[in-house]
Amino acid sequence: MTRPDVTVVVAVYNTMPYLTECLNSLAGQSIGLDRLQVVAVDDGSTDDSGAELDRFAAKYPDTFTVLHQENSGGPAAPSNRALELATGRYVYFIGSDDYLGEEALERMVSCADEHGSDVVVGKMVGTNGRYVHQKLYAESNPDISLYESALPYTLANTKLFRRELVEKHNLRFPEDMPVGSDQPFTIEACVRARKISVVADYTCYYAVKRGDASNITYRADHLARLGCAAKIMEHVADLIEPGPKRDAVFKRHFEWELSKLLQKDFASLDVDTKRQVCEGIATLLDAYFTDGLRDDTGVTRRVRFGLALRGAVDELSRALTDEAEKGAPPFLVEDGRAFATYPGFRDSAVGLPDRYYEVLGEGVAGRLAKHTELESAEWEQEGSELSLVLVLRLGVIGDASSAVVALAQGAMPKNADKPGARRLSAGSRPLDVAGEFTRETVMDGTRTRLTARIPLKPVNAKRGVRVYVDVAGSVYEIPVRADGLPMPLARRWGGAVPHRVAANVNPKGRLVITTAPLWETKTGVFRRLRRKLSRLKRKVIR
Repeated sequence: MTRPDVTVVVAVYNTMPYLTECLNSLAGQSIGLDRLQVVAVDDGSTDDSGAELDRFAAKYPDTFTVLHQENSGGPAAPSNRALELATGRYVYFIGSDDYLGEEALERMVSCADEHGSDVVVGKMVGTNGRYVHQKLYAESNPDISLYESALPYTLANTKLFRRELVEKHNLRFPEDMPVGSDQPFTIEACVRARKISVVADYTCYYAVKRGDASNITYRADHLARLGCAAKIMEHVADLIEPGPKRDAVFKRHFEWELSKLLQKDFASLDVDTKRQVCEGIATLLDAYFTDGLRDDTGVTRRVRFGLALRGAVDELSRALTDEAEKGAPPFLVEDGRAFATYPGFRDSAVGLPDRYYEVLGEGVAGRLAKHTELESAEWEQEGSELSLVLVLRLGVIGDASSAVVALAQGAMPKNADKPGARRLSAGSRPLDVAGEFTRETVMDGTRTRLTARIPLKPVNAKRGVRVYVDVAGSVYEIPVRADGLPMPLARRWGGAVPHRVAANVNPKGRLVITTAPLWETKTGVFRRLRRKLSRLKRKVIR
């Protein structure tokens, strides 16, 4: 048998019926069976996985090699055993519940041969609700950097590796890690690779979330995941010297592995486990959380890390519970700076510096929009002058003097931040701001009540009602939602040409003010009636 171009390693444990699709996708690869070696290791499966592997080995005896062993508790040991039998120029790893696109291996091997790549990352997508980070796959690239790309967010071993690189550095999977054992292997391969390439113009890999969410990634508990994250980070620290390159990799681990330990399920853990999680995270923060990483971390995560660092378990639990039930807290604006007022803020017993609570360049449009609430809307008329009077609650306290309301032409752009608010570009200010504004802190001190009296002009226009507020040097535009409040009745007001004004709610629930001359309104009605009559006549004629 000639030497295969690629060896595919499959670690298997109880993945029926998904395993069948995985194996069929390998047997059907366009690269051809003669250029392919599949080494599958059954890690003590108790379902029909072992029998299914044997069936494929009998059907494709020159391509499929199957080994059976007692359960080892994770994919590392069977993957290492498979590597001992690999003979291909390249080696590729696939989860036994996932599957490949038909041309995946052919395209990745061609890319590696053409560019001399030691590692090739093929485009991966999630199925059945499986999340897969997509930024790396924006375009194909023959030469990317681990430190200047989204590769640190794509560290699974589901890549093509030059086997010469693997054996030269004796790359193997740590067998004492129940989850994340592929990361030390992948990170070291990328650190040592001469060239890393991305194939993004074809979907190579389909990552499947099982219907019962029994993938090992979803089963590990907090302390197991913490221990694995610590081992990964220690391995990175041994490979990469302190500095921007190490920070570029660690940014992923703080934002991903460690952040996931401090989500709302943390609050339901027992007290001792909470304490151990905080102590473990604090150790990693002390060792690797540089000032640069701290300031580059969003305020929500940064506060959680800070509370864990201080061992403030009660405040951390309350921060998570409050945010899950009520959303993010208001922003305190003072002296041009903004702070998220999570539990522990300026609490001497916690002793966490303000820097952990400060908004540092990140966008907060979604959080501002979520806490912008309309209390009332009504018309106010004096003689021929008509004004719209709005009372709103805003998610800011302190210096809210920048908060105004304006009537804006046109719809919000498609690139607006969810759920519809947006941060304006630097130097932008709301146009056509006119009216009287009063601001006061509500009784419970958690919001600012903004009363806006906006004069209406006798023009023919439809305008959206939007709040503008400056938070930490950025101006945010927030559409006002009606949220089921009754809108004031349409009004007519006088002048040289009488006008009609109405408050409407658009399909997205946002408040829109329409003004039009009365004669044009009537003309529009007659025009619509004529269209209806014309359509009825055409139907009768047919």
